[in-house]
Amino acid sequence: MSDAWLPQVNGVVRTLQTVGAELAAMGHVVEVIGPDRFPTLPCPTYPDIRLSVLPGRRLDRMIEAFAPDALHIATEGPLGLSARAWARRRGCAFTTAFHTRFPEYVNARIGLPVGWLYAWLRRFHNAGQGMMVATESLRQELSERGFREIRAWSRGVDLDLFRPAPATDFGLKRPVFTYIGRVAVEKNIGAFLDLDLPGSKVVVGGGPQLAALKRRYPGVTFTGPKYGAELAAAYAGSDVFVFPSRTDTFGLVLLEALACGTPVAAFDVTGPRDVLAGAAGHIGAVGPDLRAAALAALDADRAACRAHAERFSWRACAETFLSHLVPLGGHRP
Repeated sequence: MSDAWLPQVNGVVRTLQTVGAELAAMGHVVEVIGPDRFPTLPCPTYPDIRLSVLPGRRLDRMIEAFAPDALHIATEGPLGLSARAWARRRGCAFTTAFHTRFPEYVNARIGLPVGWLYAWLRRFHNAGQGMMVATESLRQELSERGFREIRAWSRGVDLDLFRPAPATDFGLKRPVFTYIGRVAVEKNIGAFLDLDLPGSKVVVGGGPQLAALKRRYPGVTFTGPKYGAELAAAYAGSDVFVFPSRTDTFGLVLLEALACGTPVAAFDVTGPRDVLAGAAGHIGAVGPDLRAAALAALDADRAACRAHAERFSWRACAETFLSHLVPLGGHRP
């Protein structure tokens, strides 16, 4: 069950889509119920995201027609709330995942207090039999906030698609520092674009902040969204991948960059500190000073970047997900 689904393009959708494909290849039957099956309205302040309208009864029928062995609720939107209500009415067990820092995102957009929103999320997730999180630092943080039954669930990367070559020649002065991802306020892209760096800056992606950033930073190259081989080539053609977000729970783009041999520069926060941990070699830099991290990443070992990314497998990710599921009756297999 997910409020984030195709045609949306983000880390949650990529994770669910890829894990579903891996589970199907393992012989499991997977049904993703997303907003594409319901009437929708645009999300306030982010119209590219569509939210299901009153999915309750129709969603109930879909779940009962599929008759799942296990129910996983990936998001806390209208579909997630309705699926949770269905499970609680019937006394069924379910698992959830904490993919997105909605409290910080909502606070950045409309100013609601973060504490209120975390209290609501705690009630949502603690009603289930397990909440999956992508990193150890996030597990520790959420545990301190009162979340229970937290289960580790890392991520993977497509090593065939994301590889060191062929690379995009941006035709720009080197070094090229690149951000790739959604262009939205919560990604803190301005913190990257404000840096005094040599060479050139590139932003690859689309989103609600794109037009405003183009006006504010006329010297930056904005390519718009890229997909597939063109996306991989954009990573591979960059000298440093700069990840300015302070609120991501993992950052699949970090693995994609590393798989292409491109070092990473980021703040020392949940996501980057976890993804870069344990590398056998210099693969980038994290710290309180993003400019210093970006400059330090220029000296990274691109072969070590690729080798580190090879530690992350989507099959292992899917197997871990499967091990955390709970039968509807509530007893773990």
